[in-house]
Amino acid sequence: MNFNIDAQGVPRSTMLYEGKAKQVFMTEDPSRVIIHYKDDASAYNGIKRAQIANKGIWNNKISSIIYRHLEEDGIKTHFIERIDDRNQLCLRVEVIPIEVIVRNRAAGTMARRLGLQTGMKPENVIYEYCYKNDELDDPL
Repeated sequence: MNFNIDAQGVPRSTMLYEGKAKQVFMTEDPSRVIIHYKDDASAYNGIKRAQIANKGIWNNKISSIIYRHLEEDGIKTHFIERIDDRNQLCLRVEVIPIEVIVRNRAAGTMARRLGLQTGMKPENVIYEYCYKNDELDDPL
């Protein structure tokens, strides 16, 4: 498959979606997409924004490793292959809008919601599941 990607590593095709951390582009095959990882970082549902050099490269590498391990363990994913430093070829799927947050320290909304001191380390890792919807402020 031919991937038309510009000098900055961004696919030259129709963008289907843009979020805070990635963009999704069409390919010649309607069942496949290119996921492009950006260097954008945000906090507080996008209120604080910044660029972190090479964040997209690391997100691409780390997620590729995780998807490969899941596939090796028999858990199907949308991942097909890592194309380059910032792009993955993936199956086009319907996204279930759930965000999983792994917390090793009390911070941000969790610290405020539970009245915990920022930086406090809980006895166990805390996992939060949220409905991914910025308009509703990603409710639990």
